[in-house]
Parts: sequence; C-alpha cells; structure tokens
Amino acid sequence: MTISYTLKVANSRFGGFSKLLFRWKGSIYKLLYKEFIVFVVLYAVLSLVYRRLLTEEQKRLYTKVAQYCNRSTDLIPMSFVLGFYVTLIVNRWWAQYTSIPLPDQLMCVISSNVHGKDERGRILRRTLIRYANLSAVLILRSVSTRVLKRFPTMDHVVEAGFMTQDERKKFESLHSDFNKYWIPCVWFTNLAAQARRDGRIHDDVALRLLMDELNLYRAKCSMLFHYDWISIPLVYTQVVTIAVYSFFAFCLIGRQFLEPLEPGQEGDLDMYIPLSTLLQFFFYAGWLKVAEQIINPFGEDDDDFETNKLIDRNLQVSLLSVDDMYQNVPPAVKDKYWNESTAQPPYTTATAAETLKPSFLGSTFDMRMCEDVEQSQPVEASPSVPRIQTPLLSRFFAAASPAISIKNFGWGSRGHPHLRRPRVDSSFPSPYPNRSEDPESVARIEEEETEDESQASESTIPGSHLGGTRLPEASKTRKKELPLIQVKAPSSDSIEADRPEAWEP
Repeated sequence: MTISYTLKVANSRFGGFSKLLFRWKGSIYKLLYKEFIVFVVLYAVLSLVYRRLLTEEQKRLYTKVAQYCNRSTDLIPMSFVLGFYVTLIVNRWWAQYTSIPLPDQLMCVISSNVHGKDERGRILRRTLIRYANLSAVLILRSVSTRVLKRFPTMDHVVEAGFMTQDERKKFESLHSDFNKYWIPCVWFTNLAAQARRDGRIHDDVALRLLMDELNLYRAKCSMLFHYDWISIPLVYTQVVTIAVYSFFAFCLIGRQFLEPLEPGQEGDLDMYIPLSTLLQFFFYAGWLKVAEQIINPFGEDDDDFETNKLIDRNLQVSLLSVDDMYQNVPPAVKDKYWNESTAQPPYTTATAAETLKPSFLGSTFDMRMCEDVEQSQPVEASPSVPRIQTPLLSRFFAAASPAISIKNFGWGSRGHPHLRRPRVDSSFPSPYPNRSEDPESVARIEEEETEDESQASESTIPGSHLGGTRLPEASKTRKKELPLIQVKAPSSDSIEADRPEAWEP
C-alpha cells in the first residue's frame, strides 16, 4: 500500500519533517535495518579481533593495511555514481506512473458520441469501455505481481466480468508468440466502425475523436509493456552495487580505531563506535536501497503502485460514466450570481483573513515612478531626422552625416538642435542656464552653422571632389531647404572662460 504523508507536510512548521522520522511503515529503517545490522556486527568482530587476538607485530601490519584501505575509499566516486543512478531511476519511476492507462478521457468521448437510449445503445457503450478496461488488465497482469496474483489465469479474468466466454474463445483462437493485450483494442475499433454504420455515431468527426482517444489509451499500455521489457542496463546496476559494497568493505577495515605505530606517537581518539562511518553507511546504502525499491514500482513494496485499486476504480467509474450518466444531466438553471457583475463566493470564519489581502496585479504595479512631470512627457521625433537607436550613440551616428561639420560635433549638443527639448516659447534651452545670453554670440554661431551646412551640401553633390569646381546654385538651394532654427547660446565672455583657446569663426 502506498504510504501517503501529504497532509502531514501541508504546512511548514517547526519540526514538521522531524515527526516523519518516527514512522516505521515505508521508512528507510524498515528498508535498511538488516544490512545495517550486518555491517555493525562485522565491524564489531574486526574490532574485537584487532584489540584482543592480534600480537603487537600483527597490529602494526594491520595498521598499515587499515591506512591503505582508508586512503582507497577516496578513490571511489560514491556521490557521482549513486547520484546519477538514483536520478535516472526516479525519472523512470515517474514516467511509468504516467504511463498507466486511465479511461477517463475515453469514457467521456464514448458517453457523448455513441448514442442510443435503447438496450442496443447501452450494450455498445458498456462493451466499448469494457474492452478498454480488459486491455489494461491484460497488460497489468504482464508487469505487476499484485495483479497476476489476483488474476492468475484467464478463467479469473472471465469470472471477474472483464471478458465473456465467447470473447475468451476468440482471444485464445488467435495465436501469437507475443503479448496479446492489444486484441481488445482491435475489437474496440471494429465495434466502433459498426456503430458508425448503424448511425449510433452520427458523423466521421466523432468516430475520429473516438479513435484518437483509443490510440492514446493503447499507447500507454504499450509503454508499460516496453518499460517492463527494456530495463536499465544491468552493467550500470552492477557497477553501482559493486561500488557501494566495496566502499564499505574498505570502511570495515580502514575505519577501525588503531593504536599508534610508534610507542611515543599520539594516536587518534578511541571512540569504539564509528558514528561518522555508520551515518555514511546509512546515507549511501540507503540511497542504493531507495533505487532498489523504485526501480520496479509494480511489485509488492510499501510504496509500489496500487494496481489492483486502480483496476477497481477504472472499471467502476467508466461503467458509471457510459451507462447511468448517459444523457442524465441535471436541469440547466440560472446560477446564484446571475444578476451580479462580479461573483464573490463566501468565506468561512477560518478563511476570512484572506479577504484582507489585496489581489496580485503584477510585480511592477506598486513601483514608484519619477515625479518629474517633464520626464513623463512624450517626445516626438523630427520627420527630417532619422530615428537614432540610443542617446549615448546619437553623437557618433550624427557625426557620420555629411550635413554636420566636425566643429559642430566637437560642440556636443549645440550641433544637434533636434536632440534638444524645446521650451514653451519655442526656443531651446541654453547649455548654461545660469548665464546671460549675448545676441552677438548667437548671431555668430548661426552664421558659422550656416556656412558649415552649405559646405557639407556642396561636398555631397555628385561629381564634386577635392579641388574641383563648387556649385553655388546647389548650395543655395540646399540652404533654402534647411529649416531656420533659433539657438540661444551663452555669451562670448562665458565661452572664453570655459574654453582653453578662443574660438574663431
């Protein structure tokens, strides 16, 4: 019987797992106590022989052998070998559980698509689901010792109601050297096709849905058969077993409390009982026993699958679904929250405190934003300027444009008026807000920008080159196309104070 302790660990509290250590059924103590007793007895025998029966010369020889054995234990990678093996076993164990065929989806499809309230319709639905359960019983008899003990022969299967005498004769008349668990699935398909011809299944879409669910059910039966057939390679299991046994064989000799080799030499503390070694045996040998228990979960261990209970449950609920529940539904009425826009089920006194907790709306819902109104204003890109990826690289991308001069690039944001935020009065803020603006400096900056833009436009005209003839008409046209932007710059005195060299137009 599967040992369940889920309710005991529903809430994390002080000593929650510690209380589980005192349970015997399904525990590691029940699984390991025999091997543990054998190890303790062998260790005690070797200790008595060393302390009472050996001479001084023999003790010195035994001490050297024990030291060698103790060093040899470090050469066996116990954690790696056992860890990988147990991980593989646990994954296989869970995959076998998910491969157990359950008729829940299939019975819903049968109940909704195989029609007829008469006796013929009822026989069709019950026979279809019985064939599915029969296929599961046949495959579980092949892999589970519990099910085989319950149904040792086909007579027991017939007596249990999974198969009739005529079906048994048909089953035994079909000779095959392989497992014949798939025969009821073929009977299912033929009976479903006959129901489609008789009009019990109204259309081909419903028949296709029924066949798809049956194929999924049959695939799980096949996976159980293959898990039983294809085991984990025996060499790997042998390697892990030899590694564990040899490790503790070395520990029996090397973990003894020894006397010093020299008379005046200080020896280790004599504890008589090797607590650390016993704990190590408990962990490593227990790890191996866990793998031994779950490598085949269809046995009769405490934590093996309850296959007989699954058979009883599947047959009962599937017959109930396709027979008594066929078109037997309660009347459709208005629900309790018919006139309410938001449904709120009531809480009991024990759960009333949960209503005080706010609903989770997202991890960024309570994030504080910047209170600066100017930072929250949307920014519209200028249509005449291409969009730039990042503000940090905007100067380098803009410097590659032939319409911008090297001098403007050196002046930073002054050479890129489109990257500056306009103020309310349609002007641009000064890079030095605390200084007064000189009109003469502004005019001189505008004149320099106009000259640089005209020179750049002349150099981009096809056919022009270094030392060639310039085209003044094209430059004038280019100059007319450029928008006139008023820029307010700092005064000449402030510029001279900030720069090491005077700027000349």
